[in-house]
Amino acid sequence: MAGVKEFCGVLSLLPAGPGKLGPDHSGTGGGPVVPPRSASPVPAQRAAGVRRAPAAAAWERLTGWTTRPLASFHLVLALAGILTVVGVVMVSSASSVASYDPRTPGQGGLFGKHLTYVALGAGVFWLGLRVPLATIRRWSGGAMIVSLGMLLLVLTPLGSDGGGAQRWFVVAGQSVQPIEFAKLSLALWGAHVLVAKDRLLHRWRHLLVPVVPVTLLMFALVMAQPNLSGTITLGIIMLGLLWFAGMPARLFTALVLGAAAGFTVLALSAGYRQARVLSFLSSAPDSGSGSYQTTQASYALADGGVFGRGLGQGSSNWGYLPGVANDFIFALIGEELGFVGGVAVLALYAGVAVVGMRIARRTADPWIRIVAGTLTLLVVGQAAINVGYVVGLLPVTGVTLPLISYGGSSLLVTMLVFGILANCARHEPEAVAALREQGLRSPIRKKRTLVSYFPAGFRRS
Repeated sequence: MAGVKEFCGVLSLLPAGPGKLGPDHSGTGGGPVVPPRSASPVPAQRAAGVRRAPAAAAWERLTGWTTRPLASFHLVLALAGILTVVGVVMVSSASSVASYDPRTPGQGGLFGKHLTYVALGAGVFWLGLRVPLATIRRWSGGAMIVSLGMLLLVLTPLGSDGGGAQRWFVVAGQSVQPIEFAKLSLALWGAHVLVAKDRLLHRWRHLLVPVVPVTLLMFALVMAQPNLSGTITLGIIMLGLLWFAGMPARLFTALVLGAAAGFTVLALSAGYRQARVLSFLSSAPDSGSGSYQTTQASYALADGGVFGRGLGQGSSNWGYLPGVANDFIFALIGEELGFVGGVAVLALYAGVAVVGMRIARRTADPWIRIVAGTLTLLVVGQAAINVGYVVGLLPVTGVTLPLISYGGSSLLVTMLVFGILANCARHEPEAVAALREQGLRSPIRKKRTLVSYFPAGFRRS
């Protein structure tokens, strides 16, 4: 019996198997015994874990990065930088042939001018990022008055005409389009007015006035140039302001239908615009002036195939596609970078849409929410219209591709828009808290008076 008891005592010291009960030395009775850490799992489970680990780890890293407090801010910086670089590369390719042609002296320095505008745009982006949003909001009313004055003055002899339109000021040999600054002014000022009337917005009259009447005044001034593409973008801004301010769906639908009817009438009111629309609606291929650019753009996209012909190898650079560096630069992207390059560019603008809506959703300030949503809609809407008429889904309107098309005023204003979006991203509650924890200056600053800049001892005296 002594031998049996000794043998049972040795067995009690051995670890129990999985799910088995073993002796409990804590005094609470029997319980599940956890296997030692050194115990290896079953080979099949280990093999399954190895197969799942890379995908799970990659997904965890991705979702973990996007949940960081400053993720929206970094995404805006990355998207703006990538789109600007793509624009520099494609404008360089579009102007490569013309720079060696003595018959096109004005096109020879196109790339150099674009680089100059990019450098100036970087400074404008920095201003949009660093100027406090409260200051931008206070200046929105004055900017709106200045924009209306510029739209009126461009119709006088101070404005410069070209191509049957009077849309520019010529300053030091450079053309300036006031409509580009009017777009941003309308977005900032309209958001300010709607937030100031927040308690009255349940009445449709206060929701529409004064944003809609002022926008209609801008419509009239822009169409007097004439400039239908500018009018369309102003309409996009107006609809964005009202939607993000909380306009009821029924009233918003009626407004959208009215705007669509109005733009249709404007598109058919002039002979050259009517020719574009009729050429777009025609199913037969037409090589006339009404659809020449669209036809050549289709040829360029078809020649690009899946992977493209290579940078600088497109035939559009040789003058077959007028405006290849401006309105139809997406056709050059499709020709030289192929379907893959075109989809990559579309993915970048889709990223702008996602990040902009993320900023608008996460912010607590109603003015920032309306501004971020409206500016995002402006950028993505212009990109959609441009790509739409290049691939033949829309009639040609002359809207540039943001940050990629060659441009002066449009490029500067678009970079300012991205700077303001980045500034809005820094005002997300999580971003503000993270900046304070890092010991950096918070983007939300208290209003300072003139006396506050003097030393404390001087103020007490």
